[in-house]
Amino acid sequence: TPNGAAVLFMVSGGWVSKWAPPEQIKPFFNPFLQQGFTVFAVRQGSSPRYTIPEAVSDVRQAVRFVRRHADRFEMDPERIGVFGMSAGGHLSLVLGTTGEDGDPNAQSDLAKTSSRVAAVVAFVPPTDLRVAVWDAPDSLPVYRNFPALNLDMKKAEENSPLVHVTPDDAPALVIMGGKDELVPAKHGTWIDEAFEREKVKRKLIVFPNSGHGLEGNQTTAFKEAVSWFDTHLVQSRP
Repeated sequence: TPNGAAVLFMVSGGWVSKWAPPEQIKPFFNPFLQQGFTVFAVRQGSSPRYTIPEAVSDVRQAVRFVRRHADRFEMDPERIGVFGMSAGGHLSLVLGTTGEDGDPNAQSDLAKTSSRVAAVVAFVPPTDLRVAVWDAPDSLPVYRNFPALNLDMKKAEENSPLVHVTPDDAPALVIMGGKDELVPAKHGTWIDEAFEREKVKRKLIVFPNSGHGLEGNQTTAFKEAVSWFDTHLVQSRP
């Protein structure tokens, strides 16, 4: 029983996007499917072959593709949400803060189509790559395990959601782990303060005893995500 809204999950950890059969990952999506959301698993070109800017380009194309073919998927092109965890959360926030209207003068149909989304849920996302890339003075030693973060500071700034927060951004729910040593909870605080300053609808949840995997709070986190999408993609429809 589709509710007319779609959510796109960014399949990405460390900006690596691994394949899994739909049957295998369906249980992960059940909380959304049971509420009538049409769910898409979006896989971007993976690090180290592809860079973070290329991953961003890929997920933008995915939003455009889903919107362009909304009739085929029996969903409303104006009710598209995105969500992801860690690098996937970063990509989701990039989409929420940098969505663009299509270029009516473009040659391809996809380029004419908007990449804007209507709601975002980001679990444990890095929100400012300027403190994470290898050249950053505050970059953690563990980040050397992620080739995607071998990125120059200009590209880091261009692909940091925190830099691009503006009043027209999509409503965003950000969920962090208070004991996360990979992506500290301050990343959530930074973007929450930016959203507040720009009067963007937002919610920040920090589970004090959870690490990067939101251990002990995953069920609650997913309930919050479903509720967020229900509020902003279903209840708020005209």
